[in-house]
Amino acid sequence: QVQLVESGGGLVQAGGSLRLSCAASGSIFTINTMGWYRQAPGKQRELVATITRGGLTNYADSVKGRFAISRDNAKNTVYLQMNSLKPEDTGVYYCNANGVTITLIDFISWGRGTQVTVSS
Repeated sequence: QVQLVESGGGLVQAGGSLRLSCAASGSIFTINTMGWYRQAPGKQRELVATITRGGLTNYADSVKGRFAISRDNAKNTVYLQMNSLKPEDTGVYYCNANGVTITLIDFISWGRGTQVTVSS
């Protein structure tokens, strides 16, 4: 009952920037933690960054200092600002959220993913 839709992916040169957005919709009462994960070809999906409703953030070591996660609780939207992009950042980026529906049911939702390609 909760859907996530990512946007903002694309092709960028190394050293460039992209800003990803993910909007949650549906029968939402509250969203707790939101986050971004990515999966490169031939690799497992890995955590990129997470943010709690109160703004506590967590980053993978590989993106610290380059990426910044933020959210707008009023819009049920999470963002990922990606700067100084490297070819190894290439992959499908997935949005994740967990929380409670209006019927007081816990939920965990994933977006379909958005492709980020960084050329050298």
